[in-house]
Amino acid sequence: MKYTSKDLGSFGLHLINSDKFKTITIKVLFHTPIKKEEITKRSVLADILLQSSKEYDSKRKLTVEAEELYAADIATSNQRLGNYIVTSFTLQVLEDRYTEENNLEKSIEFFSKILFHPDVENNAFKTDKLDIVKYNTVVSISSLKEDATSYTLARMAEAYDKESPISYRMTGYIEDLEKITEENLYETYQSMIENDYVDIYVVGNFDNKEMTSLIKKYFKFKKIKKRKQSYYVTIKKPRKRRLFAKETIDNTQSKLAIVCPLPKLTDYEKNYAIVLANLILGGGTDSKLFKEVREKNSLCYTIYSFVNKLDNVLIITAGIDRNNFQKTVDLITKNIMDMKKGKFSEHDIEIAKEFYHTSMEELEENEHRLIGEFIGESILNTEPMSERVKKMAKVKKRDIVRASKKITMDTVFLLEGVKNEEN
Repeated sequence: MKYTSKDLGSFGLHLINSDKFKTITIKVLFHTPIKKEEITKRSVLADILLQSSKEYDSKRKLTVEAEELYAADIATSNQRLGNYIVTSFTLQVLEDRYTEENNLEKSIEFFSKILFHPDVENNAFKTDKLDIVKYNTVVSISSLKEDATSYTLARMAEAYDKESPISYRMTGYIEDLEKITEENLYETYQSMIENDYVDIYVVGNFDNKEMTSLIKKYFKFKKIKKRKQSYYVTIKKPRKRRLFAKETIDNTQSKLAIVCPLPKLTDYEKNYAIVLANLILGGGTDSKLFKEVREKNSLCYTIYSFVNKLDNVLIITAGIDRNNFQKTVDLITKNIMDMKKGKFSEHDIEIAKEFYHTSMEELEENEHRLIGEFIGESILNTEPMSERVKKMAKVKKRDIVRASKKITMDTVFLLEGVKNEEN
């Protein structure tokens, strides 16, 4: 695998050469500082662009053309990365040696037509297409509560700091959906194309010179743009006393989510020590929380933790019986305190390092995860993957303890299942 990054002025081009895949994957990302009131509009915009284009004015025509290109697949998504919303469009197509000559270029041209030539009239999207997307968006927003884990994390974030981007729901908001018109959605599209910072990632087996030429040919962004602000969310000062919040749900199982701010982490701690601390605490089946809370004390069905570096938080989530709420919180608290006191072994550290190393190796087996890793490198401005693996192997116990001491339990949210199991 080889990674090359180029600043082409109006966009950044990132080429990831790998012979592990039969496909070429191209991901175009539009970055802009996040505004809560714009989240729903960006979601609708991403979806409506895949309904039709100027040349292919129906979903059916788009689908037929994609099939003609040997099942070229185009997908879109919106995600929050710290202080930014990132709208991405992804093309995945077989290499020409598995299809026919120039199929890749034809697919890239098709992809560009979807992005740059939308199905609009009089500076407005078509009403029938917008109605379809709005209906699908209502369904998506309404179904959030059906995913108990995602809903618990959303409600936990709102309880933690409702003014922070951390609390923004990327599914969108009904009240904002109602304000979207054919005209203002097209204005948002124009702003995205003209003003957003753009990155293009390509992964697969290709010639860099030829690929660069193709990208320049079909992706013509005119303005030179720079990132406007830091991706890192300003960390909220931890509460002096924990906040406990609760909501009931008609379910037999309860969901617990805890957010722990990580104030004043150094770059070294953020990229190395806290990563291992999280793996030891709750990052897998060998973790303290899994063994102590789930296996030894049978207090939960599932439990794990993860670190969001851009948000400067560590989050713990678990599926529990509501009667075990206090016992579970107490035992989680004890395990965090044990981490701060260094009550873990060198063997625990080695297992965490092995897990990290294996995870890095597995990235190369999945093109989407691989792109995600390099996006993270670019945004976080971290060292290359190979260097991080070497440095991670050298992290000492004292480093992990020092980082663990900065873990502060701030907000505990319980989505309490009140349904009687007998029924």
